Amino acid sequence: MVMAEGTAVLRRNRPGTKAQDFYNWPDESFEEMDSTLAVQQYIQQNIRSDCSNIDKILEPPEGQDEGVWKYEHLRQFCLELNGLAVKLQVRCLLRYRFSPRVIVFTAACEMGRRHLSLAVWIHFGKSSQRGLTVIIVCCFPDVNWVSIKESSVAKLGSVCRRIYRIFSHAYFHHRQIFDKYEECDDGVTEDEGENLHSEQVFPSTSKECTRKISPSQRASALEEDGVSPSVKRAFASMLGEGEDDDDDEDGEEDNNEEHMETVSAGEVFALEMELNRENKKMMKERRHRSKLPRALRGLMGEANIRYARGDKEDAILMCMEIIRQAPLAYEPFSTLAMIYEDQCDMEKSLQFGLIAAHLNPSNREEWVKLADMSLEQDNIKQAIFCYSKAIKYDPSNVRYLWERSSLYEQIGEHKLAMDGYRRILNLLPDSDGEHFMQLSRDMAKSYYETNDIASAIGVMEEALSKHPNLVTVEAINMAAELYISNKQYSKALETMLTSLMEMSPEEMGDLYLDVAEAFLEIGEYNLALPLLGSLVCSERYNLPVVWLRHAECLKALGHMEVAAESYSKVVEMAPLHLDARISLSTLQQQLGRAEKALEALEPMYDPETLAQDSSAAQQELKLLLHRSTLLKSQGKMFDYVDTLLTMLAMLLKVAMNRAQVCLISSSRSGERHIYLIKVPRDKISDIDDQEAAYLDVIGKTNVLTKDDWWQLVLKSIYTLCELKRFKEAELLVDSSLEYYSFYDDRIKRKELEYFGLSAAILDKNFRKAYNYIRLMLMDNVDSPQLWNIFNQITMHSQDVRHHRFCLRLMLKYPENHALCLLNGHNAFVSGSFKHALVVTNLHYKLIFPAILITGQYVQAFRANHTDPLPNLCVGLTFMHMASQKFVLKRHPLLLQGFAFLNRYLEIRGPCQESFYNIGRALHQLGLIHFAIHYYQKALSCPPTQLEGIELDQVDLCREIGFNLSLIYQNSGNIDMARHIITKYCII
Repeated sequence: MVMAEGTAVLRRNRPGTKAQDFYNWPDESFEEMDSTLAVQQYIQQNIRSDCSNIDKILEPPEGQDEGVWKYEHLRQFCLELNGLAVKLQVRCLLRYRFSPRVIVFTAACEMGRRHLSLAVWIHFGKSSQRGLTVIIVCCFPDVNWVSIKESSVAKLGSVCRRIYRIFSHAYFHHRQIFDKYEECDDGVTEDEGENLHSEQVFPSTSKECTRKISPSQRASALEEDGVSPSVKRAFASMLGEGEDDDDDEDGEEDNNEEHMETVSAGEVFALEMELNRENKKMMKERRHRSKLPRALRGLMGEANIRYARGDKEDAILMCMEIIRQAPLAYEPFSTLAMIYEDQCDMEKSLQFGLIAAHLNPSNREEWVKLADMSLEQDNIKQAIFCYSKAIKYDPSNVRYLWERSSLYEQIGEHKLAMDGYRRILNLLPDSDGEHFMQLSRDMAKSYYETNDIASAIGVMEEALSKHPNLVTVEAINMAAELYISNKQYSKALETMLTSLMEMSPEEMGDLYLDVAEAFLEIGEYNLALPLLGSLVCSERYNLPVVWLRHAECLKALGHMEVAAESYSKVVEMAPLHLDARISLSTLQQQLGRAEKALEALEPMYDPETLAQDSSAAQQELKLLLHRSTLLKSQGKMFDYVDTLLTMLAMLLKVAMNRAQVCLISSSRSGERHIYLIKVPRDKISDIDDQEAAYLDVIGKTNVLTKDDWWQLVLKSIYTLCELKRFKEAELLVDSSLEYYSFYDDRIKRKELEYFGLSAAILDKNFRKAYNYIRLMLMDNVDSPQLWNIFNQITMHSQDVRHHRFCLRLMLKYPENHALCLLNGHNAFVSGSFKHALVVTNLHYKLIFPAILITGQYVQAFRANHTDPLPNLCVGLTFMHMASQKFVLKRHPLLLQGFAFLNRYLEIRGPCQESFYNIGRALHQLGLIHFAIHYYQKALSCPPTQLEGIELDQVDLCREIGFNLSLIYQNSGNIDMARHIITKYCII
């Protein structure tokens, strides 16, 4: 039970509890009591609560069995009567005889001088808490604390009558003791406490004890002659030397004193000695003897004879009849077990044998036999139970302990098995040292396998100290390994060095290596090097692992040259040892041997092995990663790209198949390298189950994280672009976009699209670049940078798909400024000048009231009429319309065109660009003298400086000079034309 504060309530009076603290716990309801003794606990709780409330004490809980309730009340009454019975023992001389189940007491009362036969089933022991409750146990052996058989309930009345005899005897013949017992809380007064046999008065189960007998009182209660106070009191009573307290009782019985027999002190002493002997005899009789009544022994013998003669059916019937009459006798169960065993019914035989063994538990051989039968039926736990019973009665039997420990190991109970083995070690004699050492080694191995290093070390230390003459190399080696595993290097060295120097490395190579590794762990490389040197020079231990430790030791000591040779030896003996290859490559690089460093990192596996073995693929990836780092540090970019593409091909195997990309090895540049190429679909083998193939790739490439693979992809794209291999960069981007992990990540997908756009533009693959930029613009239509790139792509591309794309996008985003200008440019370039101006039926009133103009340029102008570009575009459109051969109202068009151009000049300001554009428009219209004027003004202006653009790229002097030369040439002024060309157009 747990109280509200969370403190656990222990409902138990522990030894040493003070009297006032007995039963110091809170009450609980009957439903909360989960003990098998809940009824008894509930009754005692009600009595302690209010012993005067008889109705509450006798009222049973709801649903409680009536027989059990009466039985528990009777047992509680016997517990309370124990104190009175002990007091009566002082006054009454007890003569008793034994029967198999009944102890009949004859009380010789000092007052009545007559014998009162009390058929009480009780044994007064030294403890007052035993006593009368034995009546209940003897009368009701079939109580299961839940219900009682109907036949047993009938015995309650008989028991009550027998207990009443003691009660009435005390009331009528020892009234003073009876009254004092009723008045005292604990049933013991101060005057009578020293007369008790027991050393201490135990508290009542239903009342709190108020005092105990002090040690001084117990000491004064004993005399030097060894006769107990109770016997002395009985002796005095018989001689008529009673205490004053008993005068009243003596007065009532004076008429009967003449009938009392004279009893001497010697007789009383002899009587007490007899009591002690009988008590010891009863203790011995607790051993399980045959409980078969004499009347049934003949029938049991007949059953055995019938079984021996083969009449098994009659034998079974006889045994069943014996069991019915004497259910506690083990003989019929044992006979039935043998009968069923002969009939090959092993299950029944085992069950009857278990019953017989429980009734006669001291038969060790029977328990062992039952354990073997249980093992035959694969019931290991029952076999363990049987061996435990056998060990209980023969605790020094090593065989039983060994078998049980082995069974514990089979079911995984390692701790219990080890406890059994430890008991065996304690039982083994000193002469059996070999078995002691072997068992200790086995236990140490078992402890080591369960990571209990401390226990393993303890077992080995005990073995080495107890039998030093039987210590072998194996034992020393095992102890050293345990010390090393527990990082107790000093003890490991102390254990091993003594025997190490006396043996050669050929015999003790394992021990040499353990000691050397211990020295390496603590940094004593100078001490480890001689040991490792001896091992590498031996024939038996010339192994890769020894060479590896030798190389590590040399490297730690700074002997790089020799360490490189040792690492080379490791690689030679174990070509697939990755760590050795990496260490050797690092050492060769430090020594300035670049080619040898790369040679150490050559591929370890062939393609077939990599395709089938995941661990091999992971090892190869680690090696290629180190190789790529080394190649980049050496500046070998083509080989660096080859390594990166080889690694990525393992990751993008399925993606490259979908993108129709594959790796080839070619000698295009005179050296053989790896390239990415695009292949037709019919030349690529299809993957049947791409999902399974993708999962297989994930399993092989999980040695690197997703971020690591992403960085490898970026490095590969950058390096390919640096090497001008733009086409391969495009193919790598296409393959990466087909890889699920990259495509599902939106950020990575967008970044790959930008890489693909850049690679396509650099490769002049504008058709593919248009596909990238089109998707980007649909996601982000308001980005000026994207529209600039779009314009550059459409300028270099011969495809006119962008016209329809811009028109469709214009319907979705009619207010987009860039789309207005681009659609106007498209109409202008195609010669649809009216379309450039007039596209919709919407009318916009401009700054010229008489003119209504609609169209893309006008829409852009309306959106931002202070921008010089829409003004220039509208003006140039009007100029081109006025320059057409068949046109109505040419002069209004010219006027409107010049109006927009002048507005452009005002907004843009006087500069080289604005003067050149106006001069070019005049030049087109044939107004040569005005054109020359604006051309010359443009030449006099410096070029516009733009951030990030070289001045030469925005300088219009060449264009202006060329146009002037044409004017002078057409007018016949060749010299002036040549002068202008020489001055402005010659580089």
